[in-house]
This record gives sequence, structure tokens and C-alpha cells, in this order.
Amino acid sequence: MTTLTLIGKADCHLCDVAREVVEAVLADLPDDIADGVEVDERSILEDPALYEVWWEKVPVVLIDGHLLGHWRIAPDRLRAALIAAG
Repeated sequence: MTTLTLIGKADCHLCDVAREVVEAVLADLPDDIADGVEVDERSILEDPALYEVWWEKVPVVLIDGHLLGHWRIAPDRLRAALIAAG
């Protein structure tokens, strides 16, 4: 199982865009890879430790705990990372 963590906050336009990118990439992946991805959305407003680390970089995408990117997430890069992890 691959864990994709999307760290953001409510009322964040870039977070909404990142969520759309994640959803589109997952929808486009082969089923055997997409079915092995668990998406874990977390809010910096609900977790002080996340806030301390990521407050000025949201949205943030982690793949199995490793930083893939922040602010703007490139679909091609996300797709490649999920395929490599799967």
C-alpha cells in the first residue's frame, strides 16, 4: 500500500487545485496501481505539529512520508512517483 498524504487547510485555493490533481492522476492510473494508493488528507489547522512544519508551504504532497512537492503539484511528477512507489 502506498500512502499519499495531502496536507492543506480549509479555504485554500491551491489546496483545492492540488486535491483535483491528485484525483485526476489517480483516476488515470492503471487500476492495479490506483487501488494500492491510500489518500490521507490532513489539515494544518487541526494539527499543531503539521502547522509548525508546513504552514507556509501548503498544499504539500508526501508519498510514503517523503516530500513530493508543495504549492503546485505537477501531474506528471505525481503520476511517476505513484507508479514508482506501486
